[in-house]
Amino acid sequence: MDIKVLGPLEAHENGVSITPTAAKPRQLLALLGLQADHVVTVPTLIEELWGMAPPRSALTTLQTYVLQIRRRIEAAGNDAAKDVLVTRYGGYLLDVGAGAVDVVEYERLASRGQRALEEGSLEPAARMLRAALEVWRGPVLADVRIGMRLGMEVTRLEESRLGVLEALMDADLRLGRHQQLLGQLSMLTAQHPLHENFCAQHMLALYRSGRQWRALEEYRTLHDKLMDELGLAPSERLRRLQSAILRADPDLTQVPQLAG
Repeated sequence: MDIKVLGPLEAHENGVSITPTAAKPRQLLALLGLQADHVVTVPTLIEELWGMAPPRSALTTLQTYVLQIRRRIEAAGNDAAKDVLVTRYGGYLLDVGAGAVDVVEYERLASRGQRALEEGSLEPAARMLRAALEVWRGPVLADVRIGMRLGMEVTRLEESRLGVLEALMDADLRLGRHQQLLGQLSMLTAQHPLHENFCAQHMLALYRSGRQWRALEEYRTLHDKLMDELGLAPSERLRRLQSAILRADPDLTQVPQLAG
């Protein structure tokens, strides 16, 4: 089975789609897919599907949804559906092999890319981080109703994606690709107006591209937003960057030559 959750939900068995069309079975399959090869308890599944006030029929209805998914697996040519969507004591397990889920491939590439960046291997880091981001097809489970449990997973994955984007921008800046990054960093700072690291990266890319006034304007925009919305000033790190830009610190234009 092949399951994709980094975008609209897709599930295939033998190349045939088994993705449920009804909302709650989709929700169920999404949570089981994100927890592939791990038992998800019945209380967890019920909480996801119905929140804190499930109906009396919740357990029976959950069993019906499980049966519907198994029938889809069988219709796709797998006569051992019970060995794929397995009943375990107190819960259910989707036995597909973790590598069948796109999140696993994303996290493998992201981890390798982060490690390469920490070691100063900038080209491999940028390549793997970019490959990790290419696994994404859109917002996590874009077409699935999100309950409490899926909500936690969605938040975790979206935060992870921001971290990978930040690491990729760092690697490319250190490789001297500041001009190529201007468009993407402009979009990222617009999408995440309070994100200080994206702001700092955008400021540095602008400065290195000969746009000192725009780099200072970027700082002022973030400063005003932080003060207006949170009553906070930018971090010391960002204030030091602004000061370095004001005095045209030559260190800002130095691109580290690290292992590649």
